[in-house]
Amino acid sequence: MKIAQVWIEHPVLKLDTPFSYLADDCAEKGKRVLVDFNNHQIVGFIEDVFEYSGTIAQFKLEKGFDLKPILSVIDENPLFNDELFDLGKWLAYETLSPTISCFQAMLPAKIKPVNNHQKIKMEKYVHIIKKADLNQLTVKRQEAYNALQFHGEMSLSKWRKDFASMGIALEKLGLVGQFEKEAVFKEKDNFVLSTDLELNIYQKHAFDEIKNSKEDEVILLHGVTGSGKTEVYLQLAKDVVKNQKKQVLILVPEISLTPQMVERVESRFGSSVAIYHSGLNNQEKYEQYQRVALNQVDIVVGTRSAVFMPFHNLGLIVLDEEHDQSYKQESTPQYHCRDVAIHRAKTFHCKVILGSATPSLESYSRAYKGLYKLITMDKRVNENKAKCTLVNVRDAIKRRQNPLLSEPLLAALKARLLRHEQSILLLNRRGYTPLVRCEGCGKTVQCPHCDLALSYHRHENLLKCHVCGYQRPLLKQCDCGSTHFQFGGYGTQRLEELIQKEFPDARILRMDADTTSRKGSHEKILNQFGKGKADILIGTQMIAKGLDYEKVTLVGILNADALLQRSDYRSVELTFDLIAQAAGRSGRGNLNGEVIIQSYDTDHYAITAAASADYLRFFKEEMHYRHVAQYPPYSYLISIQFSDFNQNRCLSQCKNFRQRLSQDGYKVLGPGELLKIKDQYRYRLVLKGKNLQQMRKELWEILQEVKKERNLSDIKIDVNPMNLE
Repeated sequence: MKIAQVWIEHPVLKLDTPFSYLADDCAEKGKRVLVDFNNHQIVGFIEDVFEYSGTIAQFKLEKGFDLKPILSVIDENPLFNDELFDLGKWLAYETLSPTISCFQAMLPAKIKPVNNHQKIKMEKYVHIIKKADLNQLTVKRQEAYNALQFHGEMSLSKWRKDFASMGIALEKLGLVGQFEKEAVFKEKDNFVLSTDLELNIYQKHAFDEIKNSKEDEVILLHGVTGSGKTEVYLQLAKDVVKNQKKQVLILVPEISLTPQMVERVESRFGSSVAIYHSGLNNQEKYEQYQRVALNQVDIVVGTRSAVFMPFHNLGLIVLDEEHDQSYKQESTPQYHCRDVAIHRAKTFHCKVILGSATPSLESYSRAYKGLYKLITMDKRVNENKAKCTLVNVRDAIKRRQNPLLSEPLLAALKARLLRHEQSILLLNRRGYTPLVRCEGCGKTVQCPHCDLALSYHRHENLLKCHVCGYQRPLLKQCDCGSTHFQFGGYGTQRLEELIQKEFPDARILRMDADTTSRKGSHEKILNQFGKGKADILIGTQMIAKGLDYEKVTLVGILNADALLQRSDYRSVELTFDLIAQAAGRSGRGNLNGEVIIQSYDTDHYAITAAASADYLRFFKEEMHYRHVAQYPPYSYLISIQFSDFNQNRCLSQCKNFRQRLSQDGYKVLGPGELLKIKDQYRYRLVLKGKNLQQMRKELWEILQEVKKERNLSDIKIDVNPMNLE
């Protein structure tokens, strides 16, 4: 008899092991099945099927439990090939995550191994089911029959549209029948293909260096903003598709960058491009996934999860803006897209290009040591460098200027409006104000479920928590009896209001999490701005990178040093990245650009280095401090976070876990108490050492023991965390 090893859908440590079920001939590795688990019908995922020579009774005697049969096999064909299956198992160990959670992360929602009962969209088609005697049909019915015979099949909607009553008559005669099949992606047919741009000497050098590098090499392409990295990607992709007959994956960190990249890729490759990002609904994601699985496309453009697409013959992977934190998954499994891309590239023996104007310190240090190949493009295509001005906000306040809109910034905005040029204003905080404080008792209005202040959103007159989503109307009276409140700080809504007041005729667009919640909103806003239908674009960090508009000649960066107030060890690097990337949006065409950076601390090296676009200076200074504190890339970190509604249990389990750690060759920091989030208390341990494999191996072994215990708090492991706030 056959026995299947099945991972069940619960992504918890206690159940992170395959369970045995009696299988039939339909059961295969990589298929989803419906099984009885603890008297509940649950979706599982088959890891393996093997022959057992004994009987069911012998199995029970040997293993000590009854062997239940698989209730049904869901899939006709396995969802994963061997490469993807091995990738899921590798990911589970690398991220110290439940295996089933890795398989779930790799698949689109329609076919995840979870009990969500999502149905694949079906469409009706018609085909010939009986041979006709054409002499007995009218001329028009013959035309309809012959057309269907020529095409083989036709969608019911097109059949009815083209042949109307004749088609219905043929169906009634029993000559034509209806059937259903999965809905497929409808290709556009209005592509206007463009030709390659001529590469300058720096782009040509980068193209040749990458093309002639070793087949499975990791290449860090360090190109200043506006140096033309995207054109290099496109021409390398064309070479891989045309000459090597292989597929290409181009990754961007955020959905806001997708529309422009997709437009440029489709202009070169037409309909042979699949798109995969969070802005698509579940059916659209499934259709794009199937196009790749069926080998129907040459290029995939997508955000983080596109790294798991079912490629057959991958020839090149590009991570644009490789420094961006959006490449790190924040929920289990907490993988970094860069690590998965490099791992898959080794399997396919293909190159990985990590592109950025502000590479992560980890990537640049690896390139510096020769572990990655380093290629530098230090000149803009137009060879223009935007003029940069630093404005000290403290001095502006002393002169009684608005702390958000200094006189130099207002004057620069006015000049652009008069010249019909465009401006971008970056303020990395959404809403109207980040906090509301009672004037009577001085208390800040906080979220009842999180240890965080509620932000005020004036357009909706609501207080919102930006972490758990809790919202409530604006308070009319505090618990102390006071009816007077102060609104502290500035968000993008308040900035928009101030700008409109200063420039009543200015056309303003705002791009943040509030204005981009609807499907297609990113693309709509950027299209409007790109077509010159707005003078000023206000937004959070989603407008700081990747955008390329010739008429943008002014970028204003407000509260530029806000991130420096964070306690996280990456706060300085994030500050430099945000300023340098945002500054790079100005003067990308033939018009001269200007950047105005408003900061309370204009002497900080992250601010001054970003203002002068001096990455190497920043790299050397920041690496000095990282070395002194022994933070990455000089050491590795693993975060172990415990969450529970019961505070005492949470802290107790965190302390007990620490006692299990040997601390042989590494340090353990904590337990440290974190902010309460969604009514859960949180404590964290941090492992810090130079041997990542040793720390990972020891943690894996401890987890195998811990998961057997009862009443476990939720344990969340983050290998190489991007932040420690």
